[in-house]
Amino acid sequence: MSSSSEESYSLEDVKGDLDVLRAVDDRVVEAIEGADSPDVLEYLIREQQLDLHHEGDQGVGQIRRAVLESGKASQDLKRTVITRGDDTPGSILVPDDVERNARTALRTGKPVVLYGPTGTGKTTFAKQLALRHCVGYSLHTATPSWTAKDIIGGIGPSLTGSSGYRSLNYETELGAVSEGVQRARDFNIPYAVILDEITRADISQIFGPLYTAIENRNQTLIETDDGETIELDEDVSIICTMNMSDRTVNELDNAITRRFAMVELDEYEDDDRRSLFEGWLESNLGDIPLLENDDLLELFEADYDGINNGSEQASRGPIMRFGPMHYRDVTIFLREALQDESLYMDAPEEAVGQAFRTFIVPRLLNSAAFPQIEQIEEHYRALNKSFEMFDLAPAADLASRELDAERRRMGSYEQ
Repeated sequence: MSSSSEESYSLEDVKGDLDVLRAVDDRVVEAIEGADSPDVLEYLIREQQLDLHHEGDQGVGQIRRAVLESGKASQDLKRTVITRGDDTPGSILVPDDVERNARTALRTGKPVVLYGPTGTGKTTFAKQLALRHCVGYSLHTATPSWTAKDIIGGIGPSLTGSSGYRSLNYETELGAVSEGVQRARDFNIPYAVILDEITRADISQIFGPLYTAIENRNQTLIETDDGETIELDEDVSIICTMNMSDRTVNELDNAITRRFAMVELDEYEDDDRRSLFEGWLESNLGDIPLLENDDLLELFEADYDGINNGSEQASRGPIMRFGPMHYRDVTIFLREALQDESLYMDAPEEAVGQAFRTFIVPRLLNSAAFPQIEQIEEHYRALNKSFEMFDLAPAADLASRELDAERRRMGSYEQ
């Protein structure tokens, strides 16, 4: 096989030189660039997995970039290399109407906002949606310091030169959306940009320039240092997630609700939610006999119902909207805790309370006002009495300490 990238490489060529290809990553790039048929790329990447061999299970190195830029690579093969190491679950667990609405909205070309309470699986579904609608995606989690530059891009400082002789220059830096456009162009693929938890940022501020581009796709978002203009390409899908625990859609800027498709991810049907709980219990605890899964299932149901709807155990009504996905973390915690004698193998009932203390109660307290903190404390005291086979005191005690701290803060304010 010739080392010239202008040479044409057949399937027989690459099979004959497989030992060389396994030893030298540059030769793999040459073979990809000179492949005379799609079968060559399929053999190198899907069958021999030479990108994994040379570049590991994550990132886009020179081999994967060569595949993504190849005119002979199928969209499915490009998806394979750009998502190496991606651990997004294959099974979509959200309600059917949510999935259908989101997929339909993306087909219309509208950016999509998945909104709902914490724990409803918005981020996971966003990634699943991206992988079904596009070939690749990037995920960006918003922060309070985000500006329009993080979305569109702008001019930023850059140091050049060696130590002692550095100079300060200014270069164009792409934002999340403009970078997604460039990837879609460079790799000739439909690409998704996921903007996660956008309510952490000032939505009106960060999306201002993007609103104009959504209305007019010929509007230039940014121009690179090479003179390339970047517009909101039709091959780029924008998927946002939004935690609505402390906001409602009516409180949002009308600009986003007019330009984005708003898809609510909230309530799961009882049977669907129960199936989720049963699946996690079986997959994570099915081989561990220290706890009865039926008892845990009933605890999950009682806890979820008490938080979302109020319960017979506690005398008050609903606490807040709270999704079922949090309970998967509880089952994973228990799986690890009950297989190690130095952890909770000898105290499985205490492990349950510690799992709730670690993964459920802090997430409730995070957005709770004072009356809700009182409800949370009362709720777990009542559950601890009802489910005597478990020790839920650690969960109740955490809520109690937060309640005491909140009372002290309120007392200092009154003084």
